[in-house]
Amino acid sequence: MSVNHTSNKGVDLTKFAWLSIATGFAVFGMKLGAYFFTGSVGLLSDALESIVNIVAAIVALVALRASMKPADERHHFGRGKAEYFSAQVEGFMILLAAVIIIGTAIERLMNPQPLEQLGWGLAISTIASLLNGVVAMTLLRAGRANRSPVLVADGKHLMTDVWTSVGVVIGVAAVQLTGWLRLDALVALAVGLNIIVTGVNLLRESTSGLMDKALSDEDHLAIVGVLQKFETETIKFHALQTREAGQHRFVSMHILVPGAWDIQRGHDLSEDIEKAIGAVLPNSTINTHVEPIEDERSWADQPEGSHRWI
Repeated sequence: MSVNHTSNKGVDLTKFAWLSIATGFAVFGMKLGAYFFTGSVGLLSDALESIVNIVAAIVALVALRASMKPADERHHFGRGKAEYFSAQVEGFMILLAAVIIIGTAIERLMNPQPLEQLGWGLAISTIASLLNGVVAMTLLRAGRANRSPVLVADGKHLMTDVWTSVGVVIGVAAVQLTGWLRLDALVALAVGLNIIVTGVNLLRESTSGLMDKALSDEDHLAIVGVLQKFETETIKFHALQTREAGQHRFVSMHILVPGAWDIQRGHDLSEDIEKAIGAVLPNSTINTHVEPIEDERSWADQPEGSHRWI
């Protein structure tokens, strides 16, 4: 017998995507103004990255809307994995921003140009960075609290923009202090190389989600804690398998009970277990399969790679 239980619906996170889009446009305008004031290639590369941020935030909004749609005849398990596709787009966007920054820095390294009105440029860039930092932390907190890969990715993307801006401000300030024009390009180059690391790590994490990576050790311990409360000499569990798709978790297991039990008693036990797991792991789909504990076949049907905690 198999039973399916789904607990809690996903939280609507699109407001955070809209916040990211609005911030992207505001920051882009500010940084572009800073570039026109100073002529700094560092500030120009910083503004170019903001365009990438806007595109990535729009992609995140589309992915969040798709992931919120309920399961249907063509998508039996919902569309939660749309968030991982969006996170991959974010990763590629970060790499694209790094390439743009590095390319622009190399060109200016070979052809240095004097900078102007640095005070205004630094002030505007600093304000834009503070705005980006606040929004990035908001997205990261919301993404981690709601298990949203796309919000975490967008938050990390904006945080790379913050570090880019910090590096650019340092570079421009160094040019003002030393008069060495190539410092502006060297700092932009270093920032671009650092951003590549963030993009690669984000791509690795989102790929793991698409490959049906198991839930975290913390989530597994929560499941085991629930099952231990139900376990007795005549009630056992095995073949625990888990995965996640965006905000949603999926859990399946086998419940071994005395063969003399009737269907109603086995069903009631399954319902109680699923309810208890749903309480500690919100937004989960839980599948259980009841088997007779005396049958040797019940012990031999553990799927490859299942979590052997018992």
